[in-house]
Amino acid sequence: MKKIKRADIERILIVCAAALVVVLAMQSGEQTTSQVLVEQTLIPVEETIADSNVETVSAVVFYEDGDGYLVPVTRQIEKTDGIAKAALSMMVKDSQNDMQAARLGLRTVIPEGTTFEIDISEGRANVNVSKEALTCTSAAQEALMVDAIANTLTCFSTVDEVTFEFGGQKRSKLTYGTDVSGVFTGNGLNLESVETFSPDTELVKLYFPSQNGRLLVPVTRSVFSNADLSTAVLELAKGPKDDSGLERALPSDCGVKSVSMKDGVVTINFSKEFKQTLESSDGGQQAIRAILFTCAQFPGVKKVEVLVEGEKLEKQPEAATTFINEEAEVIAQYPGVIELE
Repeated sequence: MKKIKRADIERILIVCAAALVVVLAMQSGEQTTSQVLVEQTLIPVEETIADSNVETVSAVVFYEDGDGYLVPVTRQIEKTDGIAKAALSMMVKDSQNDMQAARLGLRTVIPEGTTFEIDISEGRANVNVSKEALTCTSAAQEALMVDAIANTLTCFSTVDEVTFEFGGQKRSKLTYGTDVSGVFTGNGLNLESVETFSPDTELVKLYFPSQNGRLLVPVTRSVFSNADLSTAVLELAKGPKDDSGLERALPSDCGVKSVSMKDGVVTINFSKEFKQTLESSDGGQQAIRAILFTCAQFPGVKKVEVLVEGEKLEKQPEAATTFINEEAEVIAQYPGVIELE
């Protein structure tokens, strides 16, 4: 195993300590599942937190997992004037970034040495990516890089869409043919393959646990019905595709009896099989997170209440929902081994 310098470990501890402050602050409110506020799927990066040594902001970046999915991770970035650029830089291959991603079981997706210049105006971010990005080794890696950059930037509340330049020039395609000529909105992340394309389909985003259960992975699914709350919850209950490498968020025999929304509160009534999730090793937290993040993609959703056979659970499982795949929490639950020189 490659040894890590002590200075690198100290930097990791600073990052993780700052992130842990957020987790503790959220848990201190003692909210139940039915009381958790879900204002948007990903954290607004303008919200700052203060550590005794450094002031940081939360930002969502994207790494690749072993099955080729892009996985969002909430990390802490030292507060600077260029937060978006700093967030993108976390995904560039180098020894420290690679090690941080590896601790989560993930990989960085942008070629080593890549830098960025970003101009944000009226909701559009034009990102000029340096020529090093043209050294991807395959079309799949190009697509992952482009999607990671676009999705990271559209997590910022000031960015709705992204356009690209490479080496200061507009390009229609990259080295292996990846189309970068259009406008990217972050939609279609981890799009499931479909046997037959139809213009009548719509897209919904679902969240499933990774194969080892450590992380939630967003998947975009084509549906032939309206892409609304009811459809999304029903598709979540169906589970991931058999060959996806992902795990079910809900038991295979768990039924959805009803889904309704009033005054921003979504009420989902599951069949009795839902209680099986509470017997899992995490007490049902990943299942609840999957439900909440799936619902949070729809405008106006503020709270989600879970019923079983029309009754509230005696004890609602608790789950933090503002942060997705919060780095310090994942590492704390699944600590890795680091050797010091």
